Amino acid sequence: MKGFLEDANYSIGLLDEGATLADVIDNCIYEHTHTGKRAFYVGDLGKLVKNNIQWQNVMAPIKPFYPVRCNSTPGVLEILGTLGVGFACSSKSEMALVQDLGISPENIIYTNLCKQASQIKYAAKAGINVMTCDNDIELKKIARNHPNAKLLLHIATEDITADEEMNMKFGTTLKNCRHLMECAKELGVQIVGVKFHVSGSCKELQTYIHAISDARCVFDMAEEFGFKMNMLDIGGGFTGSELQLEEVNHVIRPLLDVYFPKESGVNVIAEPGCYYVSSAFTLAVNIIAKKTVEYDKLLPSGVEQTRNDDEPVFTYYINDGVYGSFASKLSEKLNTIPEVHKKYKEDEPLFASSLWGPSCDELDQIVENCLLPELSVGDWLIFDNMGSGTLGEQSTFNDYQRPLIYYMMSFSDWDEMQDAGIASDTLMKNFFFVPSCIQLSPEDRFSTAA
Repeated sequence: MKGFLEDANYSIGLLDEGATLADVIDNCIYEHTHTGKRAFYVGDLGKLVKNNIQWQNVMAPIKPFYPVRCNSTPGVLEILGTLGVGFACSSKSEMALVQDLGISPENIIYTNLCKQASQIKYAAKAGINVMTCDNDIELKKIARNHPNAKLLLHIATEDITADEEMNMKFGTTLKNCRHLMECAKELGVQIVGVKFHVSGSCKELQTYIHAISDARCVFDMAEEFGFKMNMLDIGGGFTGSELQLEEVNHVIRPLLDVYFPKESGVNVIAEPGCYYVSSAFTLAVNIIAKKTVEYDKLLPSGVEQTRNDDEPVFTYYINDGVYGSFASKLSEKLNTIPEVHKKYKEDEPLFASSLWGPSCDELDQIVENCLLPELSVGDWLIFDNMGSGTLGEQSTFNDYQRPLIYYMMSFSDWDEMQDAGIASDTLMKNFFFVPSCIQLSPEDRFSTAA
């Protein structure tokens, strides 16, 4: 079964009713234990189908445009393309990637706020016209390199919580929108809509109310300049939770009905990334080194020591880290906890432990402090919700081997795609049948292509 990120060709295993993803992980670990303990992902592409159905049930008619940078693996992109999802690209390589799938330019938007002139020219040549902008320098660059560009003005949102001040890192102010429209009018550039983005970490749904109200102000302003606005992009920030999706919809739906009703002709889109892929991928890593450390060095600062001095404290090094699959750990907290793959007794003692990547870099810490049974070199750890972040990106750590990927889908999810008429012939050629893993003998287990 092929599973390399760099492979243009890939396979998707169809699981019968007797097989589970846990079985797939068991089989892969069995194989890797004998052929070389390399980290790997198991991706349940059926979850993309389920998440898309959930989106249509809750958020329709808001059309999703998937941010390719979130997870650019071929299985993900082809499934989402087959589902009719649009794509939000931040670079030339991402635009080329989705175009190779046969995605039409109308279903691609160029969202990078700091674009290279050469990449703007590429978008122009490819017919990708919709792109974002939040300052006059970028506007002039676009005017020089893409005369047919259709701009979404990216406006800032007020993200106010108890822990942080107003965040104005991205986007322009309402006051500056008027200046940008004056510049666009002089340069002959079309402005067709507004974009804003509310972070997934934002707990105040009131932020959406302010953002949609501000967007309406920009639309009204555009009428004074003669711009025909027809698009509103409410950005990303969707965590993947159905509850969060319903909460956001409950807040924005009345506002959209008032400010951007169907008869206005405004198309509302969004950029759900983590929502689609985070829960679809599980990462398995192998412990490559282990040592005992002093307890006070493991504790976070300010945490009181309550442990018996006789208890050992362990530091484990694994074959993946922040220069690979855990890159997001450099800027945010890890949203998953490690699970031990091997079986251990419920009453087995747990020890204070920390997890580190293979680089021996002080930044390469994955988990600062957790409780685990004593593990050995060669044991495996499992991390859920690992589908968003670095899948498809090159590592900056020279000796880092990118994890293999094993794509799976249940027969029920596959049947659902076929019943909906969205299983293309191109996609079908990538599937193969996987009988119940429980019934497989060791010699029949999955093999990996080198």
